[in-house]
Amino acid sequence: MEPSTLGERISGPRQGLVVLLGVQRGDGPDQVATVARKIAELRILDDERSALDVGAPILVISQFTLYGDTRKGRRPSWVHAAPGEEAEPLVDAVVADLRGRGLHVETGQFGAMMEVSLVNDGPFTVLVEA
Repeated sequence: MEPSTLGERISGPRQGLVVLLGVQRGDGPDQVATVARKIAELRILDDERSALDVGAPILVISQFTLYGDTRKGRRPSWVHAAPGEEAEPLVDAVVADLRGRGLHVETGQFGAMMEVSLVNDGPFTVLVEA
């Protein structure tokens, strides 16, 4: 993907799922397969349907800060987050798996500073772990 310029819109579905994807140290192919399957098949949309059932678009954004540990001190630690060179191929693998299931998937730019806007359809956020 080409680098973006400040304020340039990379992508973004109008309806669908926004996935903030964190990769933890030690994650690998087993976690990729499980997380991708769960994202595609979770029955969280109208009438208990999944993204796969309705062909909902998915926006996947890499988000290492999901593994921020705030148990000690006043500064988060990201020791549990995978470093970029480990995380990026796994994020790409989740995206490829979802696309392989026939889903339309958009992504941000790995490691870039991004401004993301979304509108939640109700107070619903779910944590998916493998």
